[in-house]
Amino acid sequence: MGRLRVGGGERGRWVPVRTVAYAASGVVLLAGCASMPDSGDLRGVESTPRQDAQVRVFAMPPSEDATPTQIVQGFLEALTSDDPDYRTARQYLTREAAKTWKPELSTTVLSDGPGAQADSTDRQDTGSLSYTLTGTKVATVDAQQSYAPASGSYDELVHLTKDAKSEQWRIDAVPQGVVMGKSDFQRNYMSVNKYYFASANAGSPPMTVADPVYVRSHVDPTTQMVRSLIEGPTTWLDPAVRTGFPAGAALREDAGPLTPDDRGRLTVPLNDKAAEVGTGRCEEMAAQLLFTLRTLSPAVEEVELRADGGQLCSLAQEGAETTATRGALDQPDYLYFVDDKHRLVRITAGSSDTEPVPAPGALGEGEKALRSVAVARDERTAAGVAIDGKSLFVSSLVSGSSLGEPVLRSTGRTEEDRLTTPSWDAQGGLWVADSDPVDPRLYLLEEGEEEPVQVRTPGLDGRVRAVRVAADGVRIALVVEKGDRSSLVIGRIDRSGGTDERPTVTVLDPRSATPELEQVTAMSWAGDSRLVVVGREQGGVEQMKYVEVDGSTPDVPPPAALTGVEAVTASEDEQAPLMAYSVDGIVRLPSGAQWQKVTEGTAPVYPG
Repeated sequence: MGRLRVGGGERGRWVPVRTVAYAASGVVLLAGCASMPDSGDLRGVESTPRQDAQVRVFAMPPSEDATPTQIVQGFLEALTSDDPDYRTARQYLTREAAKTWKPELSTTVLSDGPGAQADSTDRQDTGSLSYTLTGTKVATVDAQQSYAPASGSYDELVHLTKDAKSEQWRIDAVPQGVVMGKSDFQRNYMSVNKYYFASANAGSPPMTVADPVYVRSHVDPTTQMVRSLIEGPTTWLDPAVRTGFPAGAALREDAGPLTPDDRGRLTVPLNDKAAEVGTGRCEEMAAQLLFTLRTLSPAVEEVELRADGGQLCSLAQEGAETTATRGALDQPDYLYFVDDKHRLVRITAGSSDTEPVPAPGALGEGEKALRSVAVARDERTAAGVAIDGKSLFVSSLVSGSSLGEPVLRSTGRTEEDRLTTPSWDAQGGLWVADSDPVDPRLYLLEEGEEEPVQVRTPGLDGRVRAVRVAADGVRIALVVEKGDRSSLVIGRIDRSGGTDERPTVTVLDPRSATPELEQVTAMSWAGDSRLVVVGREQGGVEQMKYVEVDGSTPDVPPPAALTGVEAVTASEDEQAPLMAYSVDGIVRLPSGAQWQKVTEGTAPVYPG
């Protein structure tokens, strides 16, 4: 007789089994399994190592003579299993509690598995007991599957009652949603981007915007993502995007698990609300599905939408890239930086040729000594901040172009209290912050040359020290400094109001993406919803890490350690190497390798 880990995490345990088999579907089959342990306190323990992606973990139902402690323990373990509808977890509840409990409402993530302490005032012989679940909150996932960092203590009551006839204990009062430790959450859930369209983008094709959500990774994630996409964007992103799916559209009620056929085609049956859409809108819906599902499963090559018994449209991957523009699909031609003569220079992105050449135009010809630069995404225009930080210049990347007068000036007293490194959005708008502590401001220059528009920032508490705009033009990453603390926040760009001559631009609902860092010294977008950040925790050492826009940590290895980092840049094309400026000069991080010196210089940037 051997042993098997059952329960899937902080509350998993070893049980004797005679037979263990792994079905083709990934289900774990057990035979000769012993009953649940009948003694021992409830306390968080280290989770088991992450299981193979094809192995699904199922919890054990309650035994007939289960004690109250076993009932609470078994219920908590069942919350971390791969049971699609939490059927096993409901077996630990009374019939009425099972009907009213809604696990899909939220997921609370704790630093360790939830502890449980019996109420000393209750007695088993009365047929009524209560336990207090405790822990330290790390994050929450709401009913829209949207992740948000959290803090503070978790303190919820679970009440048990003893059935008079069967004499079995069951839980009759339980908190809504589910709760689990961080390691169990990482094993059970995965982050996937949904895609919508930027509502302010009047161009054709429309620009996609990533909306990350967390789904249960071993419970038909494809169908979960299709439902989530059709239901619409998360609350935070909703005001800035639109969807191709009409109001009321949903998967047909009898739609089973969605899987692509052997040719990579996924058929998505919709209800009658989608039956009247035209071809153009149907292709937008299909493009959203393809962009979303390709991040989940590269096996999906084509999407066919059906409604009212017939085909609405069919779209392959090439068609999706024609129907909509995704910023991460654009591969940069060059990496740009400032050389020792304070000129704008460049090297071919991804090439082994590391000999920099001056960029064409006035900024590369050295007319003005520069300290930082930004290059438009089409690589036709560049912006540069003068070496003293006082002036911002914009020039065409064409030989012989003139520099002209500064488009913006700062009156900050010191170089550090003046203009930040600028950033371009996908529509050709140039963003820059003036870090003057007397009058800190964020500016937008439409097309890089219009009169600067002061961007309203009602939710920011502090001055902006760094600016990076996402390729979609909807989200903006800002390093905000207040006192001794600087943090990374993600805001939503609102362009409503104003006039054609004088638009009103606002950064709304800023939210922290690095609540655990006390200092953020550098950052850059590194994907559709991911950033690379350099910073340190309180009392800690400098580190470089990836973060998601919702504040979660992606399930990818962090970049190799690098000391003395002053600037970092990444392309939203994830195939381009990470670049940085450190004590060693300009360095790059090829996939699977260590940092390598490229050349001397400062302030490296990819277009954007």
